[in-house]
Amino acid sequence: MQNSPVRRRQELICAALLILALAGCKSQDAPGDASREPLVRASAKKPPQVPDADTPPPEKTDGFDGKLAFEHVVKQVDFGPRPSGSHANAETQDYIRTQLSAAACTVETDAFNAQTPAGIISMKNILVKIPGDKPGIILLGTHFDTKNLDNFVGGDDGGSSTAVMLELARLLCAQTGRYAVWIAFFDGEEAVQQWSDTDSRYGSREMAAKFAMSGDLPKIKAFLLADIVGSRLLRFKRELNSTKALTDMVWATAARLGYSAIFVNEAAAIEDDHLSFLKRGVPSVDVIDLEIPYWHTPQDTIDKISSKSLAITGHVFMESVKQLQSK
Repeated sequence: MQNSPVRRRQELICAALLILALAGCKSQDAPGDASREPLVRASAKKPPQVPDADTPPPEKTDGFDGKLAFEHVVKQVDFGPRPSGSHANAETQDYIRTQLSAAACTVETDAFNAQTPAGIISMKNILVKIPGDKPGIILLGTHFDTKNLDNFVGGDDGGSSTAVMLELARLLCAQTGRYAVWIAFFDGEEAVQQWSDTDSRYGSREMAAKFAMSGDLPKIKAFLLADIVGSRLLRFKRELNSTKALTDMVWATAARLGYSAIFVNEAAAIEDDHLSFLKRGVPSVDVIDLEIPYWHTPQDTIDKISSKSLAITGHVFMESVKQLQSK
């Protein structure tokens, strides 16, 4: 029996579809064919991350640029996981120093060997020193290392607070106040194995000990620590280990600026780099949001970071420094 023209046309269409289907399967099943891109490549690409449109402009945040701070987070995340002793950690150190030099900051570095449960690890602290007119030091701080976990890039935990301190340095290194302002970038905050007094805070413990030996420790009027400050649902509780009077000052400053919904009047006890200075008698406060659901997970990525949150944190720190300078 002969095929009708309509039936013949249907058979040709089916044959063509079969050939295309087989060609598609072949392009996926032939990993050695470098001339072909995987069919899922385009759809798997991550969209570019950009600052939030509602980020307050610098003229409303004492000059603090939340969008510039956001770019600092992007750069750190691009380095990948940054545990102490890693190549990416060294790249981060270089980036921090380059940015500080561009801001005409006076920078000191302190390389040291930390004895950890995994053996000796080389670490390095970075310290900005901005002179003042009278004796006394206002110390700001952050850590730049990340926990040694698979695929953990620390966008918020390490990246956000480091970005805030870089932007603060850009502004403060161009100013001279009543008291000196020092900005510390700590290596080795994260535990190598399990958090304890001896397996954590390697950089801040090292710096506090050296300040004690040099005689600088008693000169520190206040230490303001930032850690995990970039969440899109930012919410800071009063940290219970922190010095109450200093916490009150920071929270009152935030309330005056209109950020009471972020700096809330709830409390939680958190162990962090400020303990290294509290234990040596330095008034200290930790500004940290540890309610983030992605803490110490591979989901702590750049898409979790809000440039608006960075701007708000930086604004409060700038105004808090002003308050301390006036006392």
